[in-house]
Amino acid sequence: MSDTNKQYDQVVASSYDIFIKKTKDYGTAWRVLRTISVVDQIFIKALRIRTIQDLKTQKVGDDIASEFKGILNYAVIGLIQLEIDNATVEELGVEETASKYAKGAKLAKDTMLSKNHDYGEAWREMSQESFADLILVKLLRIKQILHNDGKTLISEGIDANYVDIINYAAFALILIEEGKHIS
Repeated sequence: MSDTNKQYDQVVASSYDIFIKKTKDYGTAWRVLRTISVVDQIFIKALRIRTIQDLKTQKVGDDIASEFKGILNYAVIGLIQLEIDNATVEELGVEETASKYAKGAKLAKDTMLSKNHDYGEAWREMSQESFADLILVKLLRIKQILHNDGKTLISEGIDANYVDIINYAAFALILIEEGKHIS
């Protein structure tokens, strides 16, 4: 488990580095995105991964690992947007943005640690294709929750689905770095 902790922290730190650099370049323009728009951004990236996996070729330079990092970052954005609960044209400072990112990443890691305990790191035996498919399932669930005015009867909410998306992306990135999934 100590390897998982270290590897998880490394892939999240790598994604965070990209996120902060883009925040410095673009500000927090993503603050205008409503939940469905965040979901669609992740959806586009997950479908691109799936298309590359199926066709075994790509024409645009960003590799699968880059797309998983983007998915991870957009899922954190989703958590931040849910927390703020007001998609608007509003600039957040870099420090506040970093703090909110850290909070979302911590929630995802805490969830990962609990689930890893119960599931015995079963994700290590999963395929990259499954991670892309499971992310798509989570996105479709969020869309259905939105269709239901944000209400669920017995299921987890939008936030839990974002957390799972963060963790699936992190797991895919760990396995890519281990050379188990060629991207």
